[in-house]
Amino acid sequence: MDDTAISNELFVGTPEPTGLQPPKPYTGTLPYQAIKQMLREGAIAAVHNITDDQIQPASLDLRLGKRAYRVRASFLPGPGSTVMKRIEQLDGYEIDISSGAVLEKECVYVIPLMESLHLSNNLAGFANPKSTTGRLDILTRLLTDRSGEFDQIKRGYEGPLYIEIVPRTFSIVVREGTRLNQIRFRRGSARSIAASEFELLQRQGIVSSGKRHVKEKLVGVTIDLQSGALNEVVGYRAKKHTDRIDLEKIGHYDPTDFWEPILTQRQRSLVLDPNDFYVLVTREAIRVPPHLAAEMVAYDATVGEFRVHYAGFFDPGFGWDDAIGAKAVLEVRSHDVPFMLEHGQTVGWLRYELMAAAPDRLYGAKIGSSYQGQTLRLAKQFRQPE
Repeated sequence: MDDTAISNELFVGTPEPTGLQPPKPYTGTLPYQAIKQMLREGAIAAVHNITDDQIQPASLDLRLGKRAYRVRASFLPGPGSTVMKRIEQLDGYEIDISSGAVLEKECVYVIPLMESLHLSNNLAGFANPKSTTGRLDILTRLLTDRSGEFDQIKRGYEGPLYIEIVPRTFSIVVREGTRLNQIRFRRGSARSIAASEFELLQRQGIVSSGKRHVKEKLVGVTIDLQSGALNEVVGYRAKKHTDRIDLEKIGHYDPTDFWEPILTQRQRSLVLDPNDFYVLVTREAIRVPPHLAAEMVAYDATVGEFRVHYAGFFDPGFGWDDAIGAKAVLEVRSHDVPFMLEHGQTVGWLRYELMAAAPDRLYGAKIGSSYQGQTLRLAKQFRQPE
């Protein structure tokens, strides 16, 4: 399908052409085929060969190496140091995870990743947790040598990659090759959609809701606390003092051992306890067109003292092969004080960004994506309701 055909089929219920212009090539977030080209050219290297299923429509899954280091504090290496020097400074304790090991909750670990980068001066990267990682309340952040920022890879970076891991709610079992975070690459500057294109996205339902909120070219999403009749499940609160979770065991765990359901109530509100972790869902169904990528703004103090969506990437094609789209599942924590959420309250903002080109593969069932067409859903390690 060419770019003109794509631009004519972007929106639900829009038979006429949308008027969106195809993106100029080469600049913007790199698609699947461009990431494969980076592999061929040596811009991405790895201890073990990168497999095709690591390459997503607009990102690359990163894999844990065989050693982890338990450290006593989170850190940034800063411009004058490497990650390994900081680990030594913090008396990092080495753990062999090649055959599996437990990472205890509320402890800080740093693990060298299998992948390394050799970026050109016009390429930068940025990372985020994978969806499953966020739904298990595992805080992950990418580290690079001589950097003063998490999750940001500077243009022209050459060197190893590391991941900081803090399991917040559940102790977890990981092993060499486990995938917890992902990286996107951008050629040139970030390419936000033009104001006219953004207005068109809003009018024609790229996020389906009765009333859409917009600020600074961000699409507001709201919380669903009244999904049907009374006493229906609208969310989950994590239990304390549970068993550990082996991340390789898919569809294995009984959710009732780890989660308390949150039911619809007449007052249509929920008070967040700052000591608790919640999995909730948006009222809106979201669709990401093939030539766009999206990201959730994780924390916005203007809408409340809480954070939603550790895993902020929405790949091209998310909700696309389903005419009604897919809900965004939200990982929610309150900051410091209890906070009351009400049904329909704005809880986050979506930012759409242009791809350098439409990817050769889209997020969805055809490539085995775990959460296409989702509504409220826990991480894939838990058995799903029949």
